[in-house]
Amino acid sequence: MSRRVRKAVFPVAGLGTRFLPATKSMPKEMLTVVDKPLIQYALEEAKAAGIEQFIFVTGRGKSAMEDHFDHAFELEATLRARGKDELMEGARNSIPPAGQLFYTRQQQPLGLGHAVWCARHLVGDEPFAVLLPDDLVDAKTPCLRQMVDAYEGRGGNLVAVMDVPREHTKRYGVLAVGADDGRIAEVRGLVEKPDPADAPSTLSIIGRYILQPEIFTILDAGEKGAGGEIQLTDAMAKLIGRQPFHGLRFEGTRFDCGDKLGFLTANVALALARKDVGPGLREALGRLL
Repeated sequence: MSRRVRKAVFPVAGLGTRFLPATKSMPKEMLTVVDKPLIQYALEEAKAAGIEQFIFVTGRGKSAMEDHFDHAFELEATLRARGKDELMEGARNSIPPAGQLFYTRQQQPLGLGHAVWCARHLVGDEPFAVLLPDDLVDAKTPCLRQMVDAYEGRGGNLVAVMDVPREHTKRYGVLAVGADDGRIAEVRGLVEKPDPADAPSTLSIIGRYILQPEIFTILDAGEKGAGGEIQLTDAMAKLIGRQPFHGLRFEGTRFDCGDKLGFLTANVALALARKDVGPGLREALGRLL
């Protein structure tokens, strides 16, 4: 029986340079899609998957995230005094219960693998999830919930994957695939950001992972890969053959909110689906287009 996934790591130390000047003094994870910051979407997805402990790997200038997931007593008192109870409850509902939120620092930008390694003592010797808030997945069943359900029947390591145009494989970790039933593919190899001509497939990893704690032993070596960084994909590749490893084609729409166009598209798509702002936005877009 697979060990239960109780902990999730959120690597949120990045500088967000693609969104300057907006991110000069604000974490990119606090950029809002409609009316919620990206980090809140990620945390809510993890919570819906049964995650009980939320581990943020942060860096300098990220204190706004800590404040967001805490009580704002003056704001709550003001909303209560004005009878805006619904807004007050909405602000409160974003806060995880006391003792479930943890923070650790990544002092140097040495790559995703290094960021995950920084959480090793908080994760301990148990399987864990990794969520990259830049990847927002709009799905009827939250993406990580789909992954946890698939993991419970297989164990080992599991990544969320999607097919991308071959010319885009150089942006992703790409799978070499074994047995494949159309939804879950056996992973026989992983290549980080391959040249499109050399990519073993177009099945690419997005920012959702379920990993076994043995990954930390590999990351301890601090080996650098593509871009001179410690790549999580390279460490995962060394687990292939030692542990079960699969890629899950999730159901839903993924928006790359680390990219300006992807971020804007996510705002439009999620806003159009809302009853409160959707009709007005559709009318406004009609006039603009």
